[in-house]
Amino acid sequence: MQRNNFLVGVILLIWFVISFVTNILGPLMPIIIQTYNLSLTMAAFLPFSFFLAYGIMSIPSGIMIERIGEKKSMLIAFTLNFVGVTAFGLFPQYGIALASLFIIGIGMAMLQVIINPLMRTAGGEENFAFFSVLGQLVFGLASFISPFVFSYLMAELSASPINNPLIGALASLVKDNLSWTALYWLFSFIFILILLLLSFIRIPRVELKEDEKAGATGIYIGLLKNRDVRLFFIGIVAYVGTEQALANWMSEFLRSYHEVDPNKEGAQAVAWFWGLMSLGCLLGLVLLKLFDSKLILKLAALVSMIFVTVALFGSKDIALYAFPATGFVISVMFSIIFSLALNSVAQHHGSFSGILCSGIFGGALVPLIIGSLGDAIGLRYALMFLYVTLAYILFLAYYAKPMINNKTISIKEMFNK
Repeated sequence: MQRNNFLVGVILLIWFVISFVTNILGPLMPIIIQTYNLSLTMAAFLPFSFFLAYGIMSIPSGIMIERIGEKKSMLIAFTLNFVGVTAFGLFPQYGIALASLFIIGIGMAMLQVIINPLMRTAGGEENFAFFSVLGQLVFGLASFISPFVFSYLMAELSASPINNPLIGALASLVKDNLSWTALYWLFSFIFILILLLLSFIRIPRVELKEDEKAGATGIYIGLLKNRDVRLFFIGIVAYVGTEQALANWMSEFLRSYHEVDPNKEGAQAVAWFWGLMSLGCLLGLVLLKLFDSKLILKLAALVSMIFVTVALFGSKDIALYAFPATGFVISVMFSIIFSLALNSVAQHHGSFSGILCSGIFGGALVPLIIGSLGDAIGLRYALMFLYVTLAYILFLAYYAKPMINNKTISIKEMFNK
């Protein structure tokens, strides 16, 4: 297929929307806890509901998309997203929030399965690596921007009178005086616009490569009997769990131990966590050209442990820098673990990728473990559970024996190109 720049732009917009909506939960966590008077365990069930949907739907989504096509699947996914956010906007209750996040999670899981093969088709296979990196940068940019949008929205909603007509429209939809739920009405409008856009554009049928296809049940069972498959699956669980635990509990930790305002400094800390993660991805691309990926993974795990320690036991000012800095260091982990995994198994990469993507369930499991521990021993000591997940990633860096190592060059060769 000839390169379609418009469709590439639409895909990048979808990446932006996925991230903008997905990663807002961290800044919201302290406010949700106070609004509904939740224990840390009860609060942890919110990200649990969202990422549980990822764990359940990653493999079935791939099978469904092969059967009904990308456009119908995307329309279904965004319809689910719209239903989820609108339901919570209409009935802003804790129980509805759990159901809403599960529905949104299903939609987001479907979209993530669609996006990469569609980008390869729209942008051309020769440009796929470039556009994949660009997509990750757009994803990070949206995660960086969304907490600032939240802070702006909260400030504008507290003004009297409200002069901005858009803010006024959102305020008029808010139920039970819960001004922060205006964010979900904003999401509703965004999803409506995306649905209208997708309805009027042509999306090509993607011819999946062998390593992108979902396999039969027997293939998954066979893969799961492989020790390497199970270990790398746990590695994805550990990484996503670490990432989401930091993003979701950071603002609440800063509020509880340092009296940081979650609407301002807390939200900004989360924003910089995601922003620095994007910058870390860029640095990671350079480092992977110079050094073996296993070495980079080892160093990232060790430095992350140091930064987590500093964030948990340092002063307020130190914590405000150390938490976001951890995002910079862990940024390389997901892609390295994923590539080491695929390079350690000879065949059925499409099915194996589905199993690995199911490991995103770690974003549900680890924050829940930390929340439960937090109620028993305090959030500071509960977050020390991240030493377990980071130690496992360090173990994988030593354990992995890929059939193909990443190609490296010298610094001199890099600058002579």
